[in-house]
Parts: sequence; structure tokens; C-alpha cells
Amino acid sequence: MKRLDTADKREREKQVVDLMISLYCRKKHGSEKGHLCPACEKLRSYSHLRSDHCPFMESKTFCSNCRVHCYRPEMRERIREVMRFSGPRMMLYHPVMALSHMVSSMKEKKKLKGES
Repeated sequence: MKRLDTADKREREKQVVDLMISLYCRKKHGSEKGHLCPACEKLRSYSHLRSDHCPFMESKTFCSNCRVHCYRPEMRERIREVMRFSGPRMMLYHPVMALSHMVSSMKEKKKLKGES
């Protein structure tokens, strides 16, 4: 598998989060596809900002695998809620991306466990 450079990893992480927030907003807030309610747009913008300024992007796959959680507590809780809701549903709406994300996350967790 081709190793992604840091910029590609940032974009991939943003894409996954965007899809999950979009799915959550459509199902929970009744927004139309391609549109987000103001609260979900704020969360999306915040997640992009965090990803853009992540100093660990070279060595991690996704935020969920990071040892340092840089989200403010209220935003961390909101993104967790989105992930808990959207994560299982991603297999139905975006199966290839969901499988790719799961495989990458498992590899990263295994790698981190080996380093401990």
C-alpha cells in the first residue's frame, strides 16, 4: 500500500470526518444532503482547524489513535457523539472508506501497542 504524505493524510482525515458529520446532520437534524446545520458546520470547521494544526500528523493515522487530544472538551464530546452515531452507518453509506479507515486504525493501534 502506498504511504500517504502528511498533506494527503490531513485531507483524508478531513474527508472522513466531513462524511461522518454530514451523515449525522442529515439523520439527526434533518438537513439536506450537501448542507449542514450551523452547529454541525461549526464542528466541521473546528475539526478542519485541529487537523490543519496537528503536529503529530506524520506519525498517526486518525485523531482517534492520537495520544494527545487537542479538541476542547465540549467539541470532543460532540465529535464523539457524531462518531458513535455515524461510525456503524458508514458501512452502509461509504463502505470502501469505512473499511479503509478500519484497517488503518487497527494497524495503527497494533503498532502503538507494540511500542508501549
